Amino acid sequence: MQYCYPLDNSSCNRNLRPKFEYIIMYLFFLSVSVCTVILNLLVIISISHFKQLHTPTNLLILSMAVADMIVGLFVMPLEGIRLIETCWYFGDVFCVSFPVVLFVVVSASLGNIVFISVDRYIAVSDPLHYTFKVTLHKATFCISITWLCSSVYSVCMLHNHIFYAETRSTCHGECRLVISFIWVVIDVFVSLLAPCLIVIVLYLRIYCVAKYQVKVINSVTVSTKLGGNGHTLKKSERKAAKTLGITVVIYLLCWMPYYILTLSLEKITSLSLLETFLRWFMYLNSCMNPIIYALNYPWFKISAKLILNLKIFEKSSSYLNLFTDEM
Repeated sequence: MQYCYPLDNSSCNRNLRPKFEYIIMYLFFLSVSVCTVILNLLVIISISHFKQLHTPTNLLILSMAVADMIVGLFVMPLEGIRLIETCWYFGDVFCVSFPVVLFVVVSASLGNIVFISVDRYIAVSDPLHYTFKVTLHKATFCISITWLCSSVYSVCMLHNHIFYAETRSTCHGECRLVISFIWVVIDVFVSLLAPCLIVIVLYLRIYCVAKYQVKVINSVTVSTKLGGNGHTLKKSERKAAKTLGITVVIYLLCWMPYYILTLSLEKITSLSLLETFLRWFMYLNSCMNPIIYALNYPWFKISAKLILNLKIFEKSSSYLNLFTDEM
């Protein structure tokens, strides 16, 4: 045990660890952070560079990847160093901005998931009018609204933390976040119950529609008007809905334990050991999404290879065909 700032009488205590423990923890958190940034950066570059991927659905996925990359680039390193050193060495400005950025990207990710669910529902239930109902401009508008509302909501929720310095620390070298139980209840409803209810209802509808379409497809022959192209379209849309459904399930599994904890306590502090563990469990979700895309989207595997081989710097590379026959 020593002080975070040895020459400061108001300094917090700093817990000392064995040297090998420092090395292991730094390597672990660095690896997770770097993997999260690189994997999401591959998604961002893929969708931004290749023209074939400029669709409303992929634009929403791009927005999610940006939020996940911010978690790996900003949230994970600061949180990891604080956890290892047990002191806050980044000053008051970062102490204020850190939880704000965290809550904004988390809320934005959830908003994107809701809009993705709506997008998939329209694509599966009304494919003939999908291109008219869902456009790039509408998707861009939805993304803008999501990030704006997330920012406003986060500032309101963290009002005391932002504007009242005495709530952030009791000694020099501490940065704690204390959320009142009232805001915990509000956040559970806004960030978990309401969005999850919308997503679950939509995916139940998607499942029913997809199941009905399978029956219709199986009841017709190749010579009907539906033809091979119609079958391919339906298969592609169902596969996309299934992939994004997996994304939603993983998201809920990562986030629900944290919200269950918040309801079991009168207030949540960022210094709680259990709360710290569950927060890091949530952060790992930002690293899982690109892995889900890699396992289910052939275009992501192809685009990732092209990016890593620096093929994107070749002339007209943005017009390359990323889709295979099995899609």
